[in-house]
Amino acid sequence: MFDASLWALVGLILFFVLLWYLKVPGKVGAMLDQQADNIKQELEGARKLREEAQALMAEYQRKRKEAEAEADQIVADAKVEADRLAEEAKAALEEMIARRTKAAEAKIAQAEANAIAQVRSRAADVAVQAAETIVASSTAKEEIQDKVLKQSIKQVSENLN
Repeated sequence: MFDASLWALVGLILFFVLLWYLKVPGKVGAMLDQQADNIKQELEGARKLREEAQALMAEYQRKRKEAEAEADQIVADAKVEADRLAEEAKAALEEMIARRTKAAEAKIAQAEANAIAQVRSRAADVAVQAAETIVASSTAKEEIQDKVLKQSIKQVSENLN
């Protein structure tokens, strides 16, 4: 009368009733819903972390670009400053060379003037000595002496001027 299939059916029905009585499907559904909520929260957290990481990366890239631009500007400013300093040094060197050249030319001109003055002075001394010698040695007439004296004075005055 009772075969094994019937007992299996009765056992299965009792198992389902027991599961329903203990509210196992609701608990399993709640656990699955909680697991789904946890996964959603983890996905939301991962999305937020990804957005934060992208924002940080964008910020670092912006700062890197700003630093590169600032470095380029510093290099450009340094080049301009170096060029300006080189031009100033060149101008100062040219000015110093011009001053020294002018000073050397002035010294040369002064030396020439001193040499000319010494030659004139020596020529005047020689002329005066020659005139004295001629006048003293000459016993000729007084006219010749006056004439020689006048010529000597004339030569001395021309040499001095």
